[in-house]
Formats: sequence, C-alpha cells, structure tokens
Amino acid sequence: MAMLESVVSQGGSDGRDLHLRAFRYMLLARTLDEKLASLYRAGKIPGGGVYLGKGQEALSVSLGIHLRKGDVYAPLIRDGAGRLAFGETPLEAVRTCLGSPLGPMRSRDGNVHRGRPKDGYLPMISHLGAMISVVNGALMAKRYKGQRDMVGAAVIGDGATSTGASHEALNQAAVEKLPLVLMVADNQYAYSTPTSRQFACKSLVDRALGYGIRGWTVDGTDLAKCLDTIGQAVQEARSGGGPQLVVGCLLRLCGHGEHDDASYIDPLLKQAPFGRDALDVARTDLLTRGWVTQATLDQWHRQLAEEVDAAVAQAQRDPLPEAAAEKWNPLATSHLMDGQFEVSA
Repeated sequence: MAMLESVVSQGGSDGRDLHLRAFRYMLLARTLDEKLASLYRAGKIPGGGVYLGKGQEALSVSLGIHLRKGDVYAPLIRDGAGRLAFGETPLEAVRTCLGSPLGPMRSRDGNVHRGRPKDGYLPMISHLGAMISVVNGALMAKRYKGQRDMVGAAVIGDGATSTGASHEALNQAAVEKLPLVLMVADNQYAYSTPTSRQFACKSLVDRALGYGIRGWTVDGTDLAKCLDTIGQAVQEARSGGGPQLVVGCLLRLCGHGEHDDASYIDPLLKQAPFGRDALDVARTDLLTRGWVTQATLDQWHRQLAEEVDAAVAQAQRDPLPEAAAEKWNPLATSHLMDGQFEVSA
C-alpha cells in the first residue's frame, strides 16, 4: 500500500474494484485490531490502551479511500480501516503500539496519537472535538498558499459533538466555506453515556441546517451505501460546496477500549439494524454479487494475517528506546524531521 495512494477510481460503473479494495482494508483493519487486542491482553503494549474499530470499518474505510495526496485527514481512535486506506501501514501502527523508536511517533506518545503531519495525516488529539479546528487551520493554510482541489476530513464520535470546540470549529468552517468533511460515527455511546443523554434532536444531521451546511446520513453498517454517500460528500466539498456533515448510524461492537467490557450497552441495540457487523454485511454482499468467492476470501484472510504477524515480528525486533541516550527535541524541530533522526542500536 503506497503512502497516500489515490484510490478514488471506481474501476467500472458498478464500483467492483473500489468495493473489493475497501473490503480488503476492512479485513486488514479487523485482523490488525484482533492482533493488537491479543498483545494488549498479554501485557505486550507498554503504554496507552487499545481501541478497536469493530463495527465501524465500513464507515471508516469509505472516508479514507476517497481521500488523496494533498488532502488532510484527522481520524478517530477507531478509524483503523480509514488510516490504512489513507496510507498507514500495519508496521507503522504496530511500532507505535509497541513503543518502537522506529515508529512514526518515535516512542513519544500514546499509541493512538500517531500520524505524519507532513503528509496530511494528523496525529489525533484525544479531545476529538478539537481536531476539527486543526483541520480548519490546515485548510486555511493551504488556501493562503493558493492550493486548491483539496479536502480536509475530520472524524468524531457522537459524544464529541457535545463539546464546545466542535461547535466553534464547525461554525468557523461554515463561515469560511472550507472544504471540510466532518464525519460523525454515531455509535450510540460516548464511552458509556447513551445518546439519549447527549442531545435532544432526532438526528445529529439536523444540526447541519443550523450551521448552514449540507448534511448527509448513511447506514454505517453498509459498505456500498457508505462508499456512495461519503464519496458524494467528499466530491461536493472538493468542488467548492463548502463543509459537509456526514452522520453514520452504527453500534460500537466492543468496549470503549480493551479495558472496558461494555456491560452498559443495551442488548436490544445489538438486535437493531445498526447493530450489524459491517464486515459480515460487506462479506455477504460481495458473495451475493458474485464479485468474490469464499475461497478467495479465505486466501485474503490468510495473507493479511501473515502481513500483520510479520509487522509484529519486525516491531518486536526493533531496538528499545534509550532514555539516557535520547536527545529530546519537539517533533517540529529539524533534528527530528523525517529522514533526519537517528536511533541508537
């Protein structure tokens, strides 16, 4: 997977190639998540937690796969599929989680706060409502430089829509008519707080009218619908339509993190349409369309598992960080710019 490879091409009117590529990213994300969860339970991940994207892969990948070089992307903690589609490799993810100094954050931050700002891939701020304004700033900087034909994407959960930072930033984006795509993963809970205790509107997309921007809703468990709706929203923003608010309805099919058993989730929600497993839905759809065989799916699963295992093995062979030998500098300094830093063996 080349870094920030443009994958917008539909590969035909039926979108077969795009669907298959998106599904592979979903499958890789689930495989990587399961491996990271196993490493966490074994005590192999030294700092931070593990936050799985189970149930959110279709929504996530559909945004990452429609972005391209020159765009800005600020993912959610559960956006493993979108990160991979945007160009992150399993090795980069594993190196950060295992604290390798060869990872993109060089052992300096929690395992979900990773990215490559120079490539438009922004490390996440845990208070996700704040990431919208960071994307706004990047888009305005590009505008001042005369750059066009770009999109900035920020992803938040339903809980982050309740923060003041998200309201201020979305209002700013609307006034400035920035090419922002704000995707909200409405997964029914802000950690353990249900949406009924967060907002009184029928749907979060209703807020788009108040900001004066366009709103979209999509079934976050359906890959085909996510690819279509989010693709349209990205194109609308790219072509000058201003900010786009996309709300995907789904259910987080795991705890907030691996430390959380999710016992507070109402069992009835799991029986609702949005409680489906997006990976299972996409797999069944591809088989029904005749775009792939079960034998091929099994082969992909083996190949991707081998890729993830190889990444873990490589990261475990990496040198450990040496605090006594470390010459600490902020990542923004020239000493630590990509390709200009050294790691002690």
